[in-house]
Amino acid sequence: MKEILLEIITPSKSAYKGNVKSVTVPGTVGNFQVLFNHAPLLSSLEIGKIKIEDITGLETEYATSGGTVEVKDNKVLILADSVETAEEIDIERAKKAYERAKERLSNRAQSDIDMIRAELALERAINRMKFVGASF
Repeated sequence: MKEILLEIITPSKSAYKGNVKSVTVPGTVGNFQVLFNHAPLLSSLEIGKIKIEDITGLETEYATSGGTVEVKDNKVLILADSVETAEEIDIERAKKAYERAKERLSNRAQSDIDMIRAELALERAINRMKFVGASF
């Protein structure tokens, strides 16, 4: 069977390790899929969704807040800032983070607010909420 070894690691845990048919990741210039015999690659990841199809055809998805991915010799290593399954996402916490970030961004006149950090917090909150199908 044509399979690749996938490993997803975050600073706090080893989130996934196993043989898969494919993995789709949110690259900097768009989503891309890695299959058997993919060309070697090193890329950064954006905030988005990682989609895995294991060797039995079972699909698993993770929300991610970015990181890097390396593809080499049918091995994929994802070093993610964070990954979460839908069950791991605290919807209320994501909604509060969304509201906090929106408020910070609406107060652009305050010079002590780190706008880039607030924008990234907003993107992460939106990603989590979309991932679980929550409205905002």
